[in-house]
Amino acid sequence: MKIPKEAKKVFDGVIFDVYQWEQEMFDGSKATFERIHRAPSVECIAIVDNKIITLEQAQPNRDWYPSLPGGRIDEGEEPAQAIARELLEETGYTAESFELYREYSGTSKIHFPEYIFIARNCKKITEQDIDSGEKINVKLSTFDEFLNIFRNELCATSIYLKFEIYEALLDEKKIANLKKEIFQK
Repeated sequence: MKIPKEAKKVFDGVIFDVYQWEQEMFDGSKATFERIHRAPSVECIAIVDNKIITLEQAQPNRDWYPSLPGGRIDEGEEPAQAIARELLEETGYTAESFELYREYSGTSKIHFPEYIFIARNCKKITEQDIDSGEKINVKLSTFDEFLNIFRNELCATSIYLKFEIYEALLDEKKIANLKKEIFQK
């Protein structure tokens, strides 16, 4: 669901903007509706040989947590450009190719474009270039280790990707299909 054209921005934040609009109800009365727009982001499942790059991150207001490489899309940047930049900055790796794996748009109350890529044939070409508010440890994880980071309640990743992984963890066929899709085997 997109934000209606008649909506007015009532809060302009760094990551979140809030929009409000009047909407007619079924009985003819009117009510104020609200929707949040979050800056779009990217994440990737980055493949190095038969391993997947996973991260352990810390930020000034947050203890260590698992995640995948990714971050916000900069103004004027395309999602594929953003994930190539984020992967390089956070890990020092580049990829031979980036394939859009999933695209999500948020919930009924939060518009949040998220783009999940698979980064294939990654190679380390430089050292990390992380933000001053980040500490990031890079790990090459097996497929099973990759699946298990999503079990950690602190895992910072797309909620929809988490749902997909949770479903796979409950169904051997879904795990096999996910593995095949990620590794193209």
